[in-house]
Amino acid sequence: MQYISINDETVFIVLLFIALVLSASIHEATHAYVSNWLGDDTARLQGRLTINPFAHIDPLTTLALPIMMAILGLPPLAAAKPVPFNPHKVRHDEYGVALVGVSGPLTNLVLAIISGLWLRFFIGSSAGIITDFFAVMVAINVMLFVFNMIPFPPLDGSRLLFAFAPDWLRNVMRSIERAGIAGFLIFFLIVYQFLLPVIVNIIDRLIQMIVGTTL
Repeated sequence: MQYISINDETVFIVLLFIALVLSASIHEATHAYVSNWLGDDTARLQGRLTINPFAHIDPLTTLALPIMMAILGLPPLAAAKPVPFNPHKVRHDEYGVALVGVSGPLTNLVLAIISGLWLRFFIGSSAGIITDFFAVMVAINVMLFVFNMIPFPPLDGSRLLFAFAPDWLRNVMRSIERAGIAGFLIFFLIVYQFLLPVIVNIIDRLIQMIVGTTL
């Protein structure tokens, strides 16, 4: 049983655009809310305590890059503007920071599950634009969850790993994060390509678990 019935590439890009903007905005807003809840007001003072997409979206990395990758048949790689936070203000030290980090991807997983339940129990297998939208929401949010949980700086999953890692690994992770865009390029060009088959398999399995079939 297939849910996505989009044959028009323009319609697909529009649905992908809406799903990305909505999902990325909620993802980043959750980071901000959890950080504020744990005592750090940095994001709130910079206007990030909102789901307004204009506060979170980066035209290149949030929209253009994932749409191009989707058109090429690759799992979309997307990133919004990182929510600023001060780890020294967050309660519970590195465990609080880890909670701030994983809150965004976990929100994407929740969005995927909600969209998948809507498909399974309210829409069924009937084709239509609403069915297509929720199917795209499942796919996009599962991809964002899996990608962002990779424990490689500066991805969100690295915050969780850092909280439980030994000192030597923490030093390695700090060095990668200090490298900035160079570290991210190394990840994308080398590590991500090596992990791509594993990532695709995890994404497919999660989608099947949530929806009960492939999209």
